[in-house]
Amino acid sequence: MDIHSAVLAIDQGTTSTRAILFDHQAREITSAHQEFNQYYPRDGWVEHDPEDLWRTTLRSIERVLQGPSARHTRVVAMGITNQRETTLVWDRETGKPVYNAIVWQDRRTASECERLRQQVPEHEIQSRSGLLIDPYFSATKIAWILDNIEGARARAERGELLFGTVDTWLIWKLTGGAVHATDATNASRTNLYNIHRGEWDDDLLQIFRVPKAMLPEVRDCAADFGTTLPSLTCRQEIPICGVAGDQQAAAIGQCCFAKGEVKATYGTGCFVLLNTGSEPILSTQRLLTTIAWQLDGQVAYALEGSIFIAGAAVQWLRDELGIIRSAAETEVLARRLSSNKGVYMVPAFTGLGVPWWRPDARAAIVGLTRGAGKAELARAALEAVCYQTSDLFAAMEAEGLRPTSLRVDGGMVANNWMLQFLADVLDTEVLRPAILETTALGVAYLAGRKAGLYGDFEQFDALWHCTAEFVPAMDNSLRQQLLGEWARAVQRVTL
Repeated sequence: MDIHSAVLAIDQGTTSTRAILFDHQAREITSAHQEFNQYYPRDGWVEHDPEDLWRTTLRSIERVLQGPSARHTRVVAMGITNQRETTLVWDRETGKPVYNAIVWQDRRTASECERLRQQVPEHEIQSRSGLLIDPYFSATKIAWILDNIEGARARAERGELLFGTVDTWLIWKLTGGAVHATDATNASRTNLYNIHRGEWDDDLLQIFRVPKAMLPEVRDCAADFGTTLPSLTCRQEIPICGVAGDQQAAAIGQCCFAKGEVKATYGTGCFVLLNTGSEPILSTQRLLTTIAWQLDGQVAYALEGSIFIAGAAVQWLRDELGIIRSAAETEVLARRLSSNKGVYMVPAFTGLGVPWWRPDARAAIVGLTRGAGKAELARAALEAVCYQTSDLFAAMEAEGLRPTSLRVDGGMVANNWMLQFLADVLDTEVLRPAILETTALGVAYLAGRKAGLYGDFEQFDALWHCTAEFVPAMDNSLRQQLLGEWARAVQRVTL
């Protein structure tokens, strides 16, 4: 039997870790995933156990590589994509984390961000990092760990502690501590990286009080990130050749290679990335300027809108309220209703992202009557995702950018009702690809490109196929009525 080359993609997300094996034509061979616990120590705090992230990665790799589908493959490269701003700090010698991973959703540094806004013009931060001052990003999370764990700041200044986003943590563990590195996309989400000069910014490090000795080396998205220890990857030495933050990896997997192309990923949260080409655009609408990818030293930029709660609202209906058993039930329930009956959910469980940037906002359900039930709540959760996306599109339009279509991916896009409502509310064509695991696909492409398995953008773009197209069909007067009522619901949690 012939042995075929393959690429292993690790997709370390907010609620689970997934490993997917792709063949030489970027087709999925097999996959495995493991969920892990979420920790909420206080209101607005969200944490992960770093060892959970590591263990679920190893288990997923083992299940894929030891499965029958992988017997006749040779893994030529590994790619890693990850939940981005989530922050880890660990001991350089022992590898032991000094604290839990502080998740991107965490809002514990809101007061510190407010203090910084009083002292530093936000434009000064935005002009360097492309980001705003918000608990979402890594910088204030690092400082919180150093300030609240006994002795941590002194140890960090002596070079004894390392910082990393989840990609860096996994690279360090997989290489046995030999490589402390990240890629440009993840670095661009820390609020410490100068996206114009392509280096850690000394002034930002001083503002956020982060010692430079902690920081990883920043490399291209397709680069040499070391080789895995055979004992960790089923007796195989696998070169780690591709790394990108999950949303940038999804944009690559969606083949948004041309300026003006846009994708939205609907997972725990929702993230919309619009390719702006080789020149960064600093937003006047509080969108984020970020690095889309960096290849051969050349940078492509994007504007990003971040919605903190998307699929997590459906999880809340399932896990906390117990009114559904699975996410798929929301489509069935939503279809039962001819209208939303005036019920709106503003899912600000961890604050509101673009364009409000209100970490203090909290969730609300408005318009409830005695006749409202689980169908109305399910529909409200799905509609909220679409309304928030519309708010992002409005911000992009105010920048002079109006996408003509939207490519979507993530777990929620299996819901046909939601995608039709999304197209209706946006008044924009929505396209669902054949491969929904675009995040893993994107980083597999980066790794495979570096390993010589995949070709250039044009060759990869030829593999992208649309399997479902959703065309707007809503009357404009109804669209404006719904968006107006949504805006009034948002006002209730932002006053």
